[in-house]
Amino acid sequence: MTDKQAQVSSRKQRVLVIDNDPDNMAIALEPLKWEGFEAQGISSARHAPSIIEGWQPQIVILAWDPSNKGCLRNLRRLRERYIAISLICLSDNPSTDSIIEALDNGADDYIVKPFFPLEFLARLRTHMRIRFLHEQLVGANERLKELVDIDDLTGLYNMRSLYQRLDFELERAKRFGRDVSVVMTDMDNFKEVNDGHDHLFGSFVISEVGKLIKQVTRNIDIPARYGGDEFLIVLTETSQEGAHQFCERLREGIEKHLFKSGDDEIKLTMSVGYASSRPGEFISSKTLVKRADHALYLAKDLGRNQTCAWIPHSDGIQIGKELPLQKKKAG
Repeated sequence: MTDKQAQVSSRKQRVLVIDNDPDNMAIALEPLKWEGFEAQGISSARHAPSIIEGWQPQIVILAWDPSNKGCLRNLRRLRERYIAISLICLSDNPSTDSIIEALDNGADDYIVKPFFPLEFLARLRTHMRIRFLHEQLVGANERLKELVDIDDLTGLYNMRSLYQRLDFELERAKRFGRDVSVVMTDMDNFKEVNDGHDHLFGSFVISEVGKLIKQVTRNIDIPARYGGDEFLIVLTETSQEGAHQFCERLREGIEKHLFKSGDDEIKLTMSVGYASSRPGEFISSKTLVKRADHALYLAKDLGRNQTCAWIPHSDGIQIGKELPLQKKKAG
């Protein structure tokens, strides 16, 4: 980060000063305001959590007195609770023991009073640079995680991370007595798309299907590309009835959609199968996905372009034409 970048960034940084001496607080706040920091002071560390959580300062300057055990407790509490905040101790004690104690208990820096304002500001700019690099690293890691978890073509999740997310949702559903449903879909006669058009058009169709799935899912749902032209959608806190309504809405949306790119266009349909966990039921993610997959195969066997459910029967598990929630459509 250049000095110019540091000056620009300083205007976006919030600094909280904690000092019960109003004169010392004013001495610390004055150069901060010169530099363009958003700065405020409080006289007691007891009020710090509410200020930090509401105002979200990036840097906290804490008055430090090694003879006051309350200072040590305050420093430790702030460090434990706010890992990402830069903590700077400001003290009139220049002893090596005092500096070591502060740094060993969570301080990121130690400034001795009286200080030169320009040096004081330079130290804060150093912490700004460190925070800037840290935020860039966090952002890069998030983008890398997205590359690992997100399917490039559709923008949906890929299967690498889906089972872990589904396991979490099933555990949560079991704990709170809620339902989770898994939907499996497959485009009908998709081979005709690749046979009658180029592969770029096939990729376009898959991408469009991903967009249509996004439109009908909620933020709390987990839509994923299962592979090829198959998709898997985890519907959180959704019963069998709610899952059936979702599946029909998605299937009908695909049926009505005209896939058109340049001179190429086609109408397609989708087969859908789903399975729902029951409140309190112990079931693995792979088992629930397998049930939805069985229901999907039934939809295919019955003529495609329809929704079928996996439903338990009293005499065992059965999937067949008598399923009460399946809907037959002309394929």
